[in-house]
Amino acid sequence: MITTVALGDGVGAAFTGRSGGVSTAPYDSLNLGGAVGDDPAAVTANRRRAAAALGVDPARTVWMRQVHGADVVFVTAPVPADAGAGDQAGDHGPVDAIVTTVPGLVLAVLVADCAPVLLADPAAGVAGAAHSGRPGTAAGVVPALVKAMCERGADPARIRAAIGPAACGGCYEVPAEMRDEVAAVVPAAHATTSKGTPGLDIRAGIAAQLAASGVDDVRVDPRCTIETPGLFSYRRDGRTGRFAGFVWLEDGHRPSPRGGA
Repeated sequence: MITTVALGDGVGAAFTGRSGGVSTAPYDSLNLGGAVGDDPAAVTANRRRAAAALGVDPARTVWMRQVHGADVVFVTAPVPADAGAGDQAGDHGPVDAIVTTVPGLVLAVLVADCAPVLLADPAAGVAGAAHSGRPGTAAGVVPALVKAMCERGADPARIRAAIGPAACGGCYEVPAEMRDEVAAVVPAAHATTSKGTPGLDIRAGIAAQLAASGVDDVRVDPRCTIETPGLFSYRRDGRTGRFAGFVWLEDGHRPSPRGGA
């Protein structure tokens, strides 16, 4: 159910899978998305299960109501469960990237073909998460996240990044005009599918954006959501659930005295 990622001492990071939850078809079973038509009680139960598997507090997790934009928000606490800010009680929205310097506060990003991107500068004590699909990648949500983290003391040369499972360039077919529009601003995203049709490689585009932002320590999960039954994929299944990427500064984490230098 959980694939952990090493983003440095004092930082936790992971991607969930599809199994281990309570949701029924077509959301079976560990659907973590609150805006896809699943029973809200099942989503809440699944989020608690995921938190237990990660060893974190579900009440200290920040979720986003994602809108395929490039806005970044600094967060210091979860949205109150009764605030009604998002599609699931307690979701923060509308936003596609979040940053924190608060240990123990878990940042979550939901996906089902878009790329979940997790960033951390352990020395500065800054972590961030972004939802970067086709529109968000073209709009530059990940470079915006890097900039927001640097405003909180992070250094691109110290930032460690993880790009999670997403639709691969061999499967992500789009009209030629759409490919050209994205490639005009993110050339590395230009791809040709396994069928020889126009495609997009979102993860390659994000990796290039990170490099241009000065972030060289990048891990890329090679799994394609469309090709991997153990992951949710909107393009493959249509009505389906969402898996998540999580990143957090562990409780007790303290920045290096020179972390912000």
